[in-house]
Amino acid sequence: MDIGSDDRQFQTQWYRVSSRLKAEIGETAFENWVKPIKACDVKNSEVRLAVPSRFMRDWVVANYLDRLKELWVDENDGVRSVDILIQPTMKTKSDEAADGQAVGLEDDARNASVNGNDSKTGVNGAVQSGWESGSKIAAPLDNRFRFDQFVVGKPNEFAYAAARRVAEAQSVPFNPLFLYGGVGLGKTHLMNAIAWEILERDPSRTVMYLSAEKFMYRFVRALREQNTVDFKEQFRSVDVLMIDDVQFIGGRDATQEEFFHTFNALVDQGRQIILSADKSPSDLEGVEERLKSRLNCGLVADIHATTYELRLAILETKAETMELEAPRQVLEFLAHKITSNVRELEGALNRVAAHTQLVGREMTLETTQEVLHDLLRANDRRVTIEEIQKRVAEHFNIRLSDMHSARRARSVARPRQVAMYLAKQLTSRSLPEIGRKFGGRDHTTVMHAVKKVDELRDHDTTFAEDVELLRRMLEG
Repeated sequence: MDIGSDDRQFQTQWYRVSSRLKAEIGETAFENWVKPIKACDVKNSEVRLAVPSRFMRDWVVANYLDRLKELWVDENDGVRSVDILIQPTMKTKSDEAADGQAVGLEDDARNASVNGNDSKTGVNGAVQSGWESGSKIAAPLDNRFRFDQFVVGKPNEFAYAAARRVAEAQSVPFNPLFLYGGVGLGKTHLMNAIAWEILERDPSRTVMYLSAEKFMYRFVRALREQNTVDFKEQFRSVDVLMIDDVQFIGGRDATQEEFFHTFNALVDQGRQIILSADKSPSDLEGVEERLKSRLNCGLVADIHATTYELRLAILETKAETMELEAPRQVLEFLAHKITSNVRELEGALNRVAAHTQLVGREMTLETTQEVLHDLLRANDRRVTIEEIQKRVAEHFNIRLSDMHSARRARSVARPRQVAMYLAKQLTSRSLPEIGRKFGGRDHTTVMHAVKKVDELRDHDTTFAEDVELLRRMLEG
C-alpha cells in the first residue's frame, strides 16, 4: 500500500512541512515560492508537488528541494524523494486578480511587516496581468514607502518631483529616470513609491522592481542553463523596469552587455526604465562609456545629504505616524546629532520609543542620550577624510591640493602625514582606502605616516598639542 495514501494525512504532513520551511526562510520567501506549491500525492515513496511554471519549478528545485525532502522524511520516514511537477493551469494570485479581485494590494498590504534595514517585506513588486511571473523574480514592495510618506525638502525636492511625474504620466516622459544619492537618503523609498503609484493607477501594467544584483544572478543562471531566451522574454516584456543599485553591474562585462540590449529594447518599445545608484551615471566605475551615455540620455536627479530642517521634519512625521508624544527638544537633539542618513535617524527614534514603552520611563533628553550612547558616539566620530584634509591644510597653511601631490618637502609631507594619522584614528576607512584619498598612495605609506606621527607626539610637545587640537576640532 502506498505510504500516506490517506489524503487528509498527506495534506496534514504537507502543512507541517511547509510551516517548518516558512519558519526557516521567512514570510516573504514563503509567500513567493512555497505557498503557491500544490501537494499532489505520494506514490512509490515519492512525494509529488506541483507549481504553475517552469521558472518557479527551477527556483524551487535549486533553492528548496533538498530541504523539502529532509522535512518530508522527518514527517514520514517512508519518503525517499520529492518531485516537482509543472501544472500551468493551477490557480495563482494573478488568476484571482483577473477574476475581478483587488489585485492583491489590500490583502498584501495588511500582511506587510516593517523592517528597519535594507531588506523589505510586503507585497510582490511585479505584475503580469495583475500579479504573476514577474513577482517570482522581483523584490517585494514595502508598504511604508509611499509618496504621501516621503518628507520633501530642498535636498530631495527635484528627485521627488521627477518620481511623481513618471509615476503619474500616461506615457513615458523621459527615459530613463536615474535617481542617485548616498546611502539612506530616500532612493529606495522613491522607487517603491513609483511602483505603488503605477500599480494603483493601472493594475494591468507590468512592473518589475529588483536589485542589480538580482538581475546579474538571473542572467548568469540563464547562461549556465542555456536558457537566455526565457530571460530576455521575461525582462523585455515588462511595461516598467526598475533596477536598484545599478552601480553593482560595474566591471561585469557580460551583464553590462545584456543590460545594454535590454535597455535598448525597452526604450524602442516605449517602455519606462527607472534606475537608482549611489553615483551619477558619469561617475559609475567600471561601466562602459556607451552605457553611461544611455543612462545620461533621460533625466538624472540627485538626492543631496539631508539638512537639519529636513531631518527634523522627517522625525516629526515619523513620530506622528507612530502616534508618539516625543518632546520637541528630543527631536531637535536627534536631528542635530544624527546626520549620516535617514534610515539611521528613524532607527534612533524607534529605539528611544521602544525603551520608553518597554521600561516605562518618560522620554527626555537625558534618557535619549543614555539609550543612544553608542550611536551618538559613533556619529560624533563620523568625520570624512576630505574634512580632515581641509582642516589640516588650513591649520598648517598649505594648499589642499598638496594633500594629493607628490611633493616631499617637509612643510608639505608632515601635514600630509598628520592628515593620514587622523584619518586612521577618526574614520573607519582601511589603510588602502586612506592611501587612495591621498593621491593614490600605497597602504604602507599610510602605515609609515601613522608610526611617524606617534613617534613625534612622544618627543615633541608642541607637535602633540597641534595634533590633539586638530582632533578636538574635528570631533567637535
